[in-house]
Formats: sequence, structure tokens, C-alpha cells
Amino acid sequence: MSHAKTVLITGANKGIGYETAQQLGRQGYIVFIGARDESRGQTAVDQLLQQGIEAHFVLLDVTDSSTIQSAVHQIEQQSGSLDVLINNAGVSIDEMSPPSQYKVENMRKVYDTNVFAVVELTQQLLPLLQKSSAGRIVNVSSGLGSLTQNSDPNYEYAAFNGLAYSSSKASLNAVTVMFAKEFKDTALKINAADPGYTATDFNGNTGPRSVEQAATIIVKLATLDENGPTGQFFDENGIVPW
Repeated sequence: MSHAKTVLITGANKGIGYETAQQLGRQGYIVFIGARDESRGQTAVDQLLQQGIEAHFVLLDVTDSSTIQSAVHQIEQQSGSLDVLINNAGVSIDEMSPPSQYKVENMRKVYDTNVFAVVELTQQLLPLLQKSSAGRIVNVSSGLGSLTQNSDPNYEYAAFNGLAYSSSKASLNAVTVMFAKEFKDTALKINAADPGYTATDFNGNTGPRSVEQAATIIVKLATLDENGPTGQFFDENGIVPW
């Protein structure tokens, strides 16, 4: 019997992260639910277990190096390797402030979670991902991170000009490209996903898309076969311009 594949999803106790856990769990993946809040994370795990999905809670504040190290150790102890890392955790702070008035300390907080934490967690988990015959990393980005779209006055969300969130996602896209270049000659595939403007707690449930729709591209990139792309940016309709 083949060993079930494993996935760690950060920020997975609700929203798109939780829906992604459900969809991959239904495909037979063992799901590690990364969350900062133990009670919320455990509740999400219990709900998955009730659906017959094997799930484990991992205490993980992605901006805290000590919890990253303990999470890596836990996954190594419980699984020995990791097939998929989904960097889903993200924050947004005061994005209605115009760039000229945006507080730099808030920008640092956004980058800490949306960029630096992704780099650190990815680096720490690479040894486990490289033990997989088909390691996959999905960085959950946003169409708001597309410089091409932000430069287009006809872009659907051109009116949104959030300095920290949009630029952090552009940085995350660059991080995706750099990691993919380093590992292009290996089995690892590293891509960025745009789940679209989705109704979640993140935006006060204002997005027009459902979490089921949003998770589609994340799941697709998490389950690519050996002929799949790497170092690219996708939504469910195909390539998103950088």
C-alpha cells in the first residue's frame, strides 16, 4: 500500500486554508493544520476528522521562529517527510490608507507574515519536502500582486491601491520565482496561486467568490504531476501576468 501524501497548510483553521484542507483531505492527503490559535486549530482538525479526513494540529505562528522549528520537528516525527507546503497565512493592515500616508511599521508587519515568514518556513521545510518524490510548494498570492494588472487603469480592482498588501504579494511572487529557479532541476515544483477576491473573514466576507472556488487553483497546483509547471503564477483560468 502506498504511503498517503502529506500537506501542511498555514493559516488553515478557517477560510480558504480550511477549504483547501477539506479538498485535499478528500483526495486522501494527510493534512497538517497550521494555526496560531490552538483551540481554533484543534476545532478545525476535529471537523476534518468527523469527515473521515486524517488531520493533525500544528501550532504555528509563521512570524515566530520557535514555532516554525517545533512545527518542522512535529511533522518530521509524525510523517518523516512532507509532500506539499501551502503558504496560505497572510495579513492585511489598513489598506485604505493612500501610499503617501501608509505607516511603515504596519508595512513591516505585513511583510513579516506575507513575505519573510514564507521564506523562513520554506527554508526550514525544504529537507522534508526534498524527501518527497514529488514535493510541491504553493504560495497563496493575489491578483493584487500583479504589477501588470496594477498598472492597467482598466483592471477590475484598479481603484484598490493598498501599498503593503499588494507590494507584499508582488514580493511573494518574486520569492516564488527565485526558489523555483534554484530547484528547477529537481522534483520540486513551486508556484504562486491567485485564489481571487473571496468572501472570508479576511475582508469582512465582501468578496464575490466562494472558498470552494478559491481553493480550486491551490489544490490544482498542490497536485501537479511531474510534467507540471514551476515558477509561475496561476488562477483557475490560467497564467496571471507578473
